[in-house]
Amino acid sequence: MADDRSFHSPSLGPLDFPRVVDEIVAMMDADPKAEYQLIVGTDSQTYHKAVEYVTAIVVHRVGKGGRYFWRRSRERRPASLRERIWREAWLSYEVAQWLIEALRERQVLGFHLEIHVDVGRAGRTRELVEEVVGMIIGVGLPVKTKPEAYAASTVADKHT
Repeated sequence: MADDRSFHSPSLGPLDFPRVVDEIVAMMDADPKAEYQLIVGTDSQTYHKAVEYVTAIVVHRVGKGGRYFWRRSRERRPASLRERIWREAWLSYEVAQWLIEALRERQVLGFHLEIHVDVGRAGRTRELVEEVVGMIIGVGLPVKTKPEAYAASTVADKHT
């Protein structure tokens, strides 16, 4: 898949990734004493021969609301549910790394970043929870699963 860093904002429309970072930094600069959480999650929808992945970046100003940005990519349909869930987790990790790098370059500190994966202890994905969570923890990021994984199961899902 090409490295397409095009995102969308419900209030601003299409944005490239540097503009998403500008918006995040501006939000944090507007209230520097607030606590911020950056959450990345991906959901997908399968079609006959393809799958659409939607990755969301949620910027939560704790106790004071938030904003989100999302991107869509379309790929060949994976052979299995396991492969699709792993791809969702990897896309979230990839976008989280973009964010970490961009914010470090701008010397932005004081935020918590976590990954939300669209797996849970109930349903078809229950066998995948440990391995997907283990992969995210293994790369050094906090992770949440359903029902707490709202960036994937609610925000990204809204755009699939």
